[in-house]
Amino acid sequence: MAKQVHQPREDAEFDFILEMSGVPVLAYFTGTWPKAIEPCRAMDLVVGGIADEYAGRLTVVRTDITRCPAATKRYEVTGAPSYVLLKDREAVAHGAGPMSTTEIRELLDGHL
Repeated sequence: MAKQVHQPREDAEFDFILEMSGVPVLAYFTGTWPKAIEPCRAMDLVVGGIADEYAGRLTVVRTDITRCPAATKRYEVTGAPSYVLLKDREAVAHGAGPMSTTEIRELLDGHL
């Protein structure tokens, strides 16, 4: 995972990152249950590359669903991997499942 990717340990830390970010936030929701582990692990490299590519224009937050249940509920995340693009803490775009770098760029580019 790229060093530009934040990994909050709890909802309060997730909220702090959102509050402190001066740019839009891509919340990348992951899971640790058996069916989610492999797809999320595969997406770590893609999302890490996005974090590097969009550094300075986007904050990326890798969010474990079990560690941040309030954020998961607030942004209506129902599975992992899932992606929520936030501007001023409001969801402006959603994605779910394994996505290519191109698909994630398309999710982001209309909003950045």
